[in-house]
Amino acid sequence: MSRSLSRNSRRLGPAFWAASALILGLATPRGPVESKEFRILEPINQLADLSLEGGIDWINTDRPIHLEKLRGKIVLLDFWTYCCINCHHVLPDLLKLEEKYKNQLVVIGVHTAKFPNERITDNIRKKVNEYKIKHPVVNDANQVIWNRFGVNSWPTIVLLDAKGRYLGHASGEGHGEALDRLIGQLVAKHKAAGELDETPVEFPAETIKTHKGGLLYPGKITVDAEGKRLFITDTGHNRIVVVDLDGKLIDIIGNGGIGLVDGDYAKATFERPQGTCLVDGILYVADTENHAIRAVDLAAKTVKTAAGTGKQAYNRSVVGKGTEIGLNSPWDLHLIPGTKTLAVAMAGPHQIWKYDIAKGTVGSWLGSGVENIIDGSPTAAAFAQPSGLADDGQRLYVADSEVSGIRMIELGKRGTTVRTVVGVDLFGFGDVDGVGDAVRLQHCLGVEFGDGKLFIADTYNNKIKICTPAERKVESFLGTGKPGLVDSPAQFDEPGGLAFADGVLYVADTNNHAVRKIDVATKKVTTLDLSAIQPPRAKKEPTFARAATSTAAAVEAAPGTKLELRVTLDLPEGYKLSAEAPLVYKVAAEGAGVDLTGPGVDSAAELEKIASPLVLPIALAKAPEAGAKVDLKVSLSAFVCLPNTLCTIKNYVVTVPVTFKAGAPAQVEITVAGATK
Repeated sequence: MSRSLSRNSRRLGPAFWAASALILGLATPRGPVESKEFRILEPINQLADLSLEGGIDWINTDRPIHLEKLRGKIVLLDFWTYCCINCHHVLPDLLKLEEKYKNQLVVIGVHTAKFPNERITDNIRKKVNEYKIKHPVVNDANQVIWNRFGVNSWPTIVLLDAKGRYLGHASGEGHGEALDRLIGQLVAKHKAAGELDETPVEFPAETIKTHKGGLLYPGKITVDAEGKRLFITDTGHNRIVVVDLDGKLIDIIGNGGIGLVDGDYAKATFERPQGTCLVDGILYVADTENHAIRAVDLAAKTVKTAAGTGKQAYNRSVVGKGTEIGLNSPWDLHLIPGTKTLAVAMAGPHQIWKYDIAKGTVGSWLGSGVENIIDGSPTAAAFAQPSGLADDGQRLYVADSEVSGIRMIELGKRGTTVRTVVGVDLFGFGDVDGVGDAVRLQHCLGVEFGDGKLFIADTYNNKIKICTPAERKVESFLGTGKPGLVDSPAQFDEPGGLAFADGVLYVADTNNHAVRKIDVATKKVTTLDLSAIQPPRAKKEPTFARAATSTAAAVEAAPGTKLELRVTLDLPEGYKLSAEAPLVYKVAAEGAGVDLTGPGVDSAAELEKIASPLVLPIALAKAPEAGAKVDLKVSLSAFVCLPNTLCTIKNYVVTVPVTFKAGAPAQVEITVAGATK
C-alpha cells in the first residue's frame, strides 16, 4: 500500500531521497526489488529534530523509548498501518533480522493509521498480538513521527546507525536481503570502532500474555447447512475448528503449529488461514501467510496443498499447475456460480484469481494489479486488497477492503465485467448509509448473500450492514459502531467473516474471539457457546536459561494443604519489575513425602499481577507431618527494567529449605539474592 497519507507530510529534496536509496541499495519506491550490491556511505546529514516524540501510546514496552538512549544499537523504524497487506509482508523479514542481530539491532514499529479505527491504541494492541509482533510499537495517531521523518507511503523502513545518525529509507516490501547485508556491514563497522553495544535487550511483548480461549482472532466462517456444521477459521491458532450449529465440537483441522505441512489433522499445519469453501466433501482453505490453497478431505481427515509453493510470489499474469505457481496472500475462496472453479481473493497483488478444481490449475483472472478502484474488463479493472467473496447465483460480490467498497463481477455470456456497487477511492471511507457514491464503509472484510440480501461485515465500523446492489443502497443492520461483545443492543469488534443458512447469519467476530448468530428476521443476536474448545497445546516448558541461582534462608511453614510463597527480588536501586509482562514461575518439591499440586507445579504458570513481594500460591496434595522437611525449588522468569531504558529478561532459580512445624505461618517469605546477575 505504497501511497501518500497526507499532503502535509514534510518532503525532503530529491537528492536526499536518492542518497537514501543508494545507501540501502534500493532504487524503486514500491514492491519487490532485485538484490543489489551496495556499499555503506558516510551518513548523510541527519534530521535536525530526529526523535520518536509525538506518539500517543506505546505497545510492547512499559515506557516510551527515546532514540538517544539507544546509542550503540542499530535502529530500524518500520512505518506501517495494520490494514495494509504489504505491511504484513514486511513482518517476516523484520523477524529474521531481529533474530539474526538480536544483540545489535533494535526494531521499532511506528504505527501511523490510515483509517480512524486504526488510531485507537487498543485496536493496534490487538493486531500486535494477533500478528505476534514482539518489538515495541508506538501509536503515531497524529502523524507527528511520520511527518518528522518525511515518510509518504506504507510500509517504509528507516535505518539509523549505532551513533543515532539517519542512513536512509526504503519503501514497499521485499527488501529483507538488502537490509540484512547493510546491517551486517554496519555491525562490523561499529564493532571495529568500539561503537557497538551488544547488551541483550528484551521487551514485554503482548504475545507473552497467553490467550486462554478456544478461538483466537477467527477470520472467516463457512456454514454447511446440509451437514449442520460450521467451519471456523481459527486464524490466530493456525487451524480450522469444526462445530455443529450449536457450537458443539466436531473436529479440529491442524495441530496449531505454524508451517506448511500436509498429512492427517494432527500433523497438518497452517499459517494464519482465512477463507474456506466446501465443495463435494473437500474443504478448500485460503492459507494466507503460507501463500497457498489447501484441500481438506473431510472423509479421510487429511490435508494436502492444492496450489502455491509456500513462498510469496509477485506474478500478476500467470496460469499453471497449482503446486507450481506461487501465490500472494489469498484471503478468501468462493465457488463461481455454475462451475467447479474457485474464485480466489488474492489480496497481495490486488486481484481475483481462479483455481480450477478438476484441472488443478491456478492463475490470474481479474484485475491489472494496480491498487485502485477501476471498473471494466478483466485486464482493465483494478481492486484494492480484495478480502471477501459471495454470490447471488448469477454474479460474484467482492469486499474490496482498501477502497472500503463492494464490487460486483458480472458473469455474462458476452464476457466478464467488473462494476462498483459502492466505494469511491482509496481514501473515501467513513460510516455513512445511503445510495451510490454517498455511501461510506470502513475497511470491509466480508460479504455474504442470503434471503435476497447482501450482508456486509463493515469491519472497522464494527457493524453488519445490508446492501441492495441494484439500487446501490446500503443501510446499517446491526451494531452500535462501538466495539464490544454485547448481544443486545448488538456490538461487534472488527467482524471479518460472514456465512448464511436457513435464516441465520453467522459472524466471525474477530477481535472478540467469538462467533455470533443473527436471526435475520428478528435481528436477535446470540453468541455461540464455544467454551468446550481448547486452545492448542502450550509450547514447550521454559528452561530458565542462564538463571542466577541461590539458596534462601531456611524457613518454617504450617503443615496444612495450602502454602503461600511471598517472593522478594533483591533488585539494586532503580531497577523494577515490568508491570506489563506476566512473570513465569515454576515450583518443584525436592524431598520425600510432600506432593505439590496446582498452577506452577507440573508446568510453568503465569503470575499476571506483578507486585512486590510476588505471591505464588502452592497447594499440597495432603498436609505433611510436623517435622517434615522439603527443599522447594522456585524458578522465575521476569522482565527487569531501569528507568528510561529497555527491559531485559532475567531468570532466577532459588532453593528454599522448608520445615513444617505446628504453629508456623502459612505464608513463607523468600528473598532472592543476586537478582541482576
